[in-house]
Amino acid sequence: MTHWRAFEPLAREHPEIALDESVLYIDHGDILTSAGAASGLDACLHLVRARLGARAANEVARQLVIAPHREGGQAQYIERPVPRRADDPIGRTVAWALEHLSEPLSVERLARTAQMSTRSFIRAFSEATGTAPATWIRAQRVREAQRLLESTDLAIEQVASACGFGSTVTLRQAFTRALTTTPSAYRRRFRTAPPDPADV
Repeated sequence: MTHWRAFEPLAREHPEIALDESVLYIDHGDILTSAGAASGLDACLHLVRARLGARAANEVARQLVIAPHREGGQAQYIERPVPRRADDPIGRTVAWALEHLSEPLSVERLARTAQMSTRSFIRAFSEATGTAPATWIRAQRVREAQRLLESTDLAIEQVASACGFGSTVTLRQAFTRALTTTPSAYRRRFRTAPPDPADV
């Protein structure tokens, strides 16, 4: 793993090395690497999440005043705090979206909620958060799924519905892409509520 500033010279000097600019850290199971101070914190939170669950990782992130999980690569997607002023349309829309994750949340609907054109909303949202609206929504849904899997008896189908994933297949795909594990495996490892007999 190398810092994003070193990608170009490294690729020029060692063209045989495959570089992946879409990640903040890489976990090979026995080796975990990151580049830069911030991505090192991302990697540490990944370790906490992998061993103790999303709730513990979120608590550590709150204490450090950093995002629990950042989306995207080193240079392109640096997540920033979302404005929370009452007169800020992006902050209001983010708060509203978190209360409506179970519903369809297209970019057009989010833009209407913010009372902005779709193009203006996408630009303002990306400037405020460092990521695209659809990417942010997907990340929030995965986080909510983690919370529900850890702390409730809801069946996987119910978790998928509550988080806005249209099906268990969609939930599984998003979950595996974000956390490299399945919802069922995650629940077995991190469940804090009494197990549902149907899942045993």
